[in-house]
Amino acid sequence: MKQQLQELLTQAIQSLISDGVLESLPDTIRIDHSKDKAQGDFASNIAMVLSKQAKCAPKVLAQQIIEKLTQASEIEKIEIAGPGFINFFMSQGSNNQVLEDILVEADKFGLSEFGKGQRVLLEFVSANPTGPLHVGHGRGAAYGATVSNLLRAIGFEVDNEYYVNDAGRQMDILATSVYLRYCEVSIFPDNAYKGDYIVDIAKQITDVEKHDISAGVCKDEKDGGDKEKHIDGLIANCKQILGENYKKVYTLAIDNILSGIKEDLADFGVEYQQWFSEQSLVDSGLSEKTVNALQASNHIYEKDGALWFKTTDFGDDLDRVVVRENGLHTYFASDIAYHLEKFERGYDKIINIWGSDHHGYIARVKASISALGHDTSKLEILLVQFANLYRNGEKVAMSTRSGSFVKLEELRQEVGNDAARFFYILRKSEQHMDFDLDLAKSKTNENPVFYIQYAHARICSVLKQAQDMNEVNPDLSLLTSDSEVSLIKELNRYKGVLQSSALNYEPHVLAYYLRDLAGEFHSYYNNSEFLVEEDALRNTRLLLIRAIKQTLVNGLSVLGVSAPDSM
Repeated sequence: MKQQLQELLTQAIQSLISDGVLESLPDTIRIDHSKDKAQGDFASNIAMVLSKQAKCAPKVLAQQIIEKLTQASEIEKIEIAGPGFINFFMSQGSNNQVLEDILVEADKFGLSEFGKGQRVLLEFVSANPTGPLHVGHGRGAAYGATVSNLLRAIGFEVDNEYYVNDAGRQMDILATSVYLRYCEVSIFPDNAYKGDYIVDIAKQITDVEKHDISAGVCKDEKDGGDKEKHIDGLIANCKQILGENYKKVYTLAIDNILSGIKEDLADFGVEYQQWFSEQSLVDSGLSEKTVNALQASNHIYEKDGALWFKTTDFGDDLDRVVVRENGLHTYFASDIAYHLEKFERGYDKIINIWGSDHHGYIARVKASISALGHDTSKLEILLVQFANLYRNGEKVAMSTRSGSFVKLEELRQEVGNDAARFFYILRKSEQHMDFDLDLAKSKTNENPVFYIQYAHARICSVLKQAQDMNEVNPDLSLLTSDSEVSLIKELNRYKGVLQSSALNYEPHVLAYYLRDLAGEFHSYYNNSEFLVEEDALRNTRLLLIRAIKQTLVNGLSVLGVSAPDSM
């Protein structure tokens, strides 16, 4: 219907161009579903867009456009509203067509080929493998997986990727923490990883001798020293004393944690096409080659024994170190090489989903892309605020290093995958989010995911009762009540909502749509009778609720949420 209205408006504008009223067609003609049903089914702002070109008020141009519109049986009425919006009221017959479309297209209803032929690389979560995923990571996982589903729903080819930070200092702190637990030291370093999972990994170590690795190491912070230098001293001793066995502990620690992360995400319904290792950039020499290339193009200079990338030339507030004075590459150097590798794979769009604490990192990454001769417009960086978890009205404190955190696995076990997936995407990604455990577990209308699933279960119950009733062809003209007309208009919105949610990376828009659709159905259910004696009316209403059921299933599927038949 949107496409048909766009074609009618295009013809009207072309006619006004011939009359000398307008000079040219706009790049696009926007058609939106009207938010207020009193303002029709669709609205266009085209008169306001072209009023300057027409040298007249938008309302005057809107009237001229309307007069040029070819009559169409699907359009019942056209009105001008506000500063110059053109509102279209569609005939009930044209609105009803969506019911047949839904039942014919079934699980394909809403899908499109808008992004056909375009490849997208979507990187998300990418948490350091220094501990299990916690509830903060869960929001990025749910958001990324749902954005991926949305883009695929409108035709994009999407590859999901997890960047594994399996190189660098944090991995050394992890390995040393595991070894210290293996040695059962009585005083544990302030800057080590302290969770119970470290103890569990340490118990798996075999054939490695226990040594005191604290000799010659400076005091820890609790003893009046420097915790950073203390842990670095322990790492250096651990590597020197263990020799080849250090790699054994290092690999055991990372493999254990990474396998747990993979299993956790898979159980959460989050799938990846690739797990990309940071260490592979080091092993392949790509990280070093990338730094050399930047140095050769005069984007890198030496200062105080370190190599600095001139990111200020590209809008960053400070230049950044890529190689430290000890010769070790920074995380930034690896990230530059990683993004170069991404661009060289030939994707049309590269999307990174990062925690909001990485906001300051955006400028330097885009600087590196520009310096390497790539188009920064291909890279989109979406930020996600970590979720705050509340239980019994109190905020739960979380810290990976101290081991005081709630694992994503524990959250899923407590509230279920469906509630976790839905609650995580119920707010804009850049907004702070308070995850209310008590609400997520409740079986009330205040719990939005329960409310939507209950609508689906109610429909299944009605359809089950109707199985043995006479099958008479439905008559869509019988759907005349306010509730029925409103529900049909809501179903007509689904395709547009799906596409808008995908293109704007806003899964919460689809979530709110499903909640609204469920709300309208519950109201209809409470005030209507479905299994009436009159065959045509009964089967027509059953057709309507089948269409509602299918739309709920399709939308929930995109969000990664199930649609149970009973509750």
